[in-house]
Amino acid sequence: MAGVDLRQLEYLVAVAEELSFTKASRRLRVVQSGVSTAIRALEREVGTPLFERDSRHVRLTAAGTAMLPHARAALAAARAAHDAARTVRGELHGSVTLGILLTTSGIDIPRVLGRFRRAHPHVRVRVQYSPGGSGGHVGSLLDGSLDLAFVAFPGRCPPGLSADLLAEEQLRLLCPDEHALTRAGEIDLAALADESFVDFPPGWGSRGVVDRAFEQAGLSRAVPLEVSDYATLTGLVGQGLGVAFVPESMTRSVSGVTALTVASPALRWRLSVATSATRSLSPAAAALLEEIRRCRGPVTTAGT
Repeated sequence: MAGVDLRQLEYLVAVAEELSFTKASRRLRVVQSGVSTAIRALEREVGTPLFERDSRHVRLTAAGTAMLPHARAALAAARAAHDAARTVRGELHGSVTLGILLTTSGIDIPRVLGRFRRAHPHVRVRVQYSPGGSGGHVGSLLDGSLDLAFVAFPGRCPPGLSADLLAEEQLRLLCPDEHALTRAGEIDLAALADESFVDFPPGWGSRGVVDRAFEQAGLSRAVPLEVSDYATLTGLVGQGLGVAFVPESMTRSVSGVTALTVASPALRWRLSVATSATRSLSPAAAALLEEIRRCRGPVTTAGT
C-alpha cells in the first residue's frame, strides 16, 4: 500500500459514487484518460480489480466495495489535517456534506445555511437529498459519504450513529373531505384496517412510524400507492385514492382533504440531526452542527 496516493483514492471515490469514468472526470475536472490511468495503477498496486467495466456499466467489485470506506476515511483525515492547519489562523476552511429530507419541520434550512455561510464564508457546504429518505441517509452516514444529516427515525437511533432531537409533531390522517371517517371524530388504528393507503417508500421516517404502529397493534394495511412528494400524496388522497399519514405541519392549507387525529396509539414524527458515532467531525462540520442546534425550537417529548 506504500504506492497508493491520495489522488488515486480521490479518483476511486469519484468513480464509485458516479459509477461512470466520464462523469467522474467531469466532477474532478481532469481528462477521462487520467482517471482511467490512475485507477489502473491503483488496481496494480492492490493486486486486484476494483471495478467491473463494460461498454455501458461500471460497478465496484467486492475488493472495491471493501476499499471504498477506507478511501473515504483517508481523504477525510487528509482534509481534516489541512483544514486544522488553516483554522489556526482563526478562519474555518473545508467542506461539509449535509443530508436533507423532503420536510424538516421546525428547522428553516435556508436560514441555517445562510447564517452559517455568513459566519464561515470559506466553508463549502454540499447538500444531498436521498430518494431513500432517512434510511438512505443512515447508510451514507455510516460509510462516510455524509458528515451529518437530518433524519426521522421510527424508533431508537441506529447503532453507529449519534442523534440530537430537533423537532417533534403528531402524525395526522388525511382523508378525502367526503370520506366516512371525517364524521367519526377521533379514531384508532383498528378502524383503518380496511383502508387503502398512499404513503412514502420504506425507509422514510413517517412510513416507518406508521408501519411500526400497525405491526405492534397486530394489524396489516395495504399501501398500493407509494410517492416521493407531499403534493402528489395529498392530490391522490383528495381524489379518493386512499388515506395517508403526514406530519401535522404538512396538513395546513391543503384543500379537498380533512386531517383527523388518531387517538390510539398517538403517532409521533421526530426530526433529528445525526452524525457518525465512530468518526470525529471536522471543525467545519462541528460548527454546522452547532448552528443547526441553535436554530431548533422547543422540543416536546409527549407521545410514543
